[in-house]
Amino acid sequence: MKTAVQQVRANSGSGEKTFQWFVAILLTVGGLLMVLPFAWMILSSFKTEGEVTKIPPTIWPEHFTLENFKILFDSMAFGTYLTNTLVIVLASFFGLFLNAMAGYGFAKFKFKGRGFLFYLVLATMMIPGQVTMIPVYLILNQMGLTNTMMGIVLPGLVGAFAIFLFRQFMSDIPEELLEATRLDGAGEFRTFLQIVLPISTPILAVQAILTFIGGWNSFLWPLIIANDEKLYTLSVGLSLLKGQNESQFALQMAGSTFMVLPIMIIFIVFQKYIIENYTISGIK
Repeated sequence: MKTAVQQVRANSGSGEKTFQWFVAILLTVGGLLMVLPFAWMILSSFKTEGEVTKIPPTIWPEHFTLENFKILFDSMAFGTYLTNTLVIVLASFFGLFLNAMAGYGFAKFKFKGRGFLFYLVLATMMIPGQVTMIPVYLILNQMGLTNTMMGIVLPGLVGAFAIFLFRQFMSDIPEELLEATRLDGAGEFRTFLQIVLPISTPILAVQAILTFIGGWNSFLWPLIIANDEKLYTLSVGLSLLKGQNESQFALQMAGSTFMVLPIMIIFIVFQKYIIENYTISGIK
């Protein structure tokens, strides 16, 4: 009887290991298929135009060249697009600070209408951004901010999702700690800077990563609000590159690589913080 039970367990364990190997192989093949287009794009950005269109195609460049990237900055104004994108990213980081302050206010200050205002902020998360673009554009037009960098960055300074996450995280900060800081003579702003922000480093770091990704990928709003090419971002410039150089595939690959590679590096390095962020938000 024991032999039969052991045999069943052995067969069950063998079947489970076989299934695990099957899943591992399947995921590995799927991962390689997902990575292949990115690898092809990055390697092709260092190829000449003739090698990119060569048949049969080559995976590894026969002769590495940086000519495609040189053309982007010398002839395609990618330096201007990069500057505009970095300005948007820096403004978004300032907006992140404002989001943290708003979350702290909702978490630790008791004032009339706090619950209503917070639910009103949450309600804005249910409205698609495309719905509010026209009203926001009309408001900025009345203020004379269309076709300006201020008009590009101003609507994205604050966000309901970031305020919600900061509020949820900061709600768990002990009141006794804040009271002790106030008794030592610290004002509210100093308490926020020296106590609340250091404690909120995990959620602050993750939001900084997501803010960078959002600012770096900004496309639709700059395209709508800006008429001057000098205000375009990298995403808009990449779209123009594709439209103006349809047959220059190596140049398009270089532009795509320059746009995507920083995001890939940021995600690979900080992906554990992003996962922790959604874990924290799920627990809250």
